This record gives sequence, structure tokens and C-alpha cells, in this order.
Amino acid sequence: MTSFLTSRRVRGGLTGVAVAAMVLTTAACGGTTRGEDEGSASAGAATASANPDAEIPADLAVAFLPKQVNNPYFDIAAQGAEAAVAEFEGELNVTGPSEASASSQVSYINTLTQQGADVILTSANDPNAICSALDQARSADAKVVTFDSDTDPECRDLFISQATTEGIAQSQIDLIAEQIGGSGQVAILSATANATNQNAWIEVMEEYAAEEYPDIEIVATVYGDDEDEKSFQETQGLLQTYPELKGIISPTTVGIAAAARYLSGSEYKGRVALTGLGTPNQMREFVKDGTVTAFALWNPEELGYLAAYAGAALAAGQITGAEGETFEAGELGGYTIEENGVVVLGEPTVFNADNIDDFDF
Repeated sequence: MTSFLTSRRVRGGLTGVAVAAMVLTTAACGGTTRGEDEGSASAGAATASANPDAEIPADLAVAFLPKQVNNPYFDIAAQGAEAAVAEFEGELNVTGPSEASASSQVSYINTLTQQGADVILTSANDPNAICSALDQARSADAKVVTFDSDTDPECRDLFISQATTEGIAQSQIDLIAEQIGGSGQVAILSATANATNQNAWIEVMEEYAAEEYPDIEIVATVYGDDEDEKSFQETQGLLQTYPELKGIISPTTVGIAAAARYLSGSEYKGRVALTGLGTPNQMREFVKDGTVTAFALWNPEELGYLAAYAGAALAAGQITGAEGETFEAGELGGYTIEENGVVVLGEPTVFNADNIDDFDF
């Protein structure tokens, strides 16, 4: 598969991972459109203060603040951000906490504000815990772009959504339903209890399952805190607590990999289905050994890349974050800002034994 980005080593101590970007569906759910026609369709809705022809400032200082560092998912997203920053000749600073707790990002935001960051890209561990720090950063003229997991919309300029909440949630329910024959007990292994994206997906999962698959019972939601060992232990606990469990959904890359590792070495392999959100490289062995049939994800490298370009467009004054404004995101092309300052990357892709070797990230 052809990659639109080349593999790079990310600054800030992240591991270098060879990433081949996948081509995602270009028409996003929820009304976001991409392509040549969208600029003319939405130009009239752009605010008068935006200047689409403005140039990105030289040496733009961009900070990348994930939920936690040394997390493979965010390592890949950081590579995408670095690729974008290199293209517009800015400077990237990757920093963040080692644990994904609610307030762990606050001190890093304060430091970035003191250092004069022009753009802060962050995936929030909690929708409200970092708002005060982000408000101070914005008061100091930093542009704030959340990605992957949002804050309260009042605390940032834009949110880069992986895909629509409905698209992500419904795809995971459809996958588990297919694998367990549409009936039986299912549990959810989430990240942290306060993670905005996880909670939004889970809410839609529960509603969609009740409407479309009434014979599926979601018996529990547990939290691995995006820690490998805790996610492994939570998987074990679910199987002991619910002996009739037929499936597990883990909408977090750390959780699904830990759950797969447990299942692959247990008596439950082949008996309990597992799906959720994971990267092809971390899940390949479990697909090939029969532990996992299918799972989904967007391209995290593209997510980081889009977030960086969105931040640069804000800093340049090309956009203000108003609904209907459009901007160019390098090799990804054009995007339109939706309601509440949301930009949707695209549709999730489903990985299985037939296609997993086509991807390398």
C-alpha cells in the first residue's frame, strides 16, 4: 500500500515506528465533506475575519500533548504531527504524562504556556480537568486543538474527531454481533472512566445494541486505565465474573491488545470473541492465531497530521474555528469545520485476516 507520509523518528523520546498510512473513506459521516466542491459550498459560511490565503508563520512552535507518552497509539499520532510540522517548517515539542489520569496534563499545559507555544495539540484525559489551564494558554495567544478525545468545546478552538461517534460505536457493535451470532452476554473494556471519547462511544454502543440487537446483553463496563497490566487483569476478571460471557469490546488500543494477549493463552481462545479499536501491527499475531476475527481503527498518523495542520491554519488566521470554514491539510486535502468546531477525519476501517497484511502501522 502506498503511504502519503514517510516514516520518521519523532522528537521527544518517542520510538520510531515504520508507518504506512492507510487510505480512509473520504466522505465522513455526519455531514463532513471533502473534495473540490466543498470550498465553494461552505465559503459563504466562513467568518469575515478569516483569511484563507494567509501564510503559516515561520518557525511555528507546535506542542503535542497526548494522554500519555510511550503509548504506541500516540507515538504513531505524534509521527503524523511531526510530518505535518516538517512540511510547514515549524518546530514540534512532544511532551506529556506517563499516566493517563484526569489532571495529569495540567502542569504540562502550564509549562507550554510559559514557553510560548503557538499551538497546543492535546488528547484530553478528562473533558473538564484541563480547561482552566487551556484557557490560560489561549489567553496567551496559543491555539488549542484537541484530537482523539475532546474537552468541553468552550476550552479549545477545534476538535479533530477520528470519525463520527455513531460510526465508531455502531461498527464495534456490528462486529461483535456478527462474531457471536447476534445474541449473548458482552462486556466492554474501556480506558479511563473519565475519557470523553470512550464514554461517548459506550453510550451510543448501549443504545444501538438495545435497538438493533435486543438479544445482546451488555453486562459490564470495566476500566483498564490504558495500562497494559491492568487491562490484562480486568479481562481475566470479566471472564471469571461472567462465565457465560460471549464477547468483549475494547475501544482502546492498549485494552484490546492486553485482552487479546490474555485470551490467546487461555481456555477462552476461540470461545470468547474480542473486537474493538487496535492497530494492525499490535493485533496481527492475534488475528493470525485465531484469537481475534476482526477489529477497527482509523489511521492515528493521519489524525496527528490533520491536527497539526488545523493548528497551523488557526495560527495563520486562515480559519477561526467557525462552522463552515474550510482549510487544506497538506496531502490529506481539504476539510470543512462542522458544528461546535469539529473536524472529522474519516470513516474507521475494519481489519481482518484478509487485509491486515496490507497495513503497516
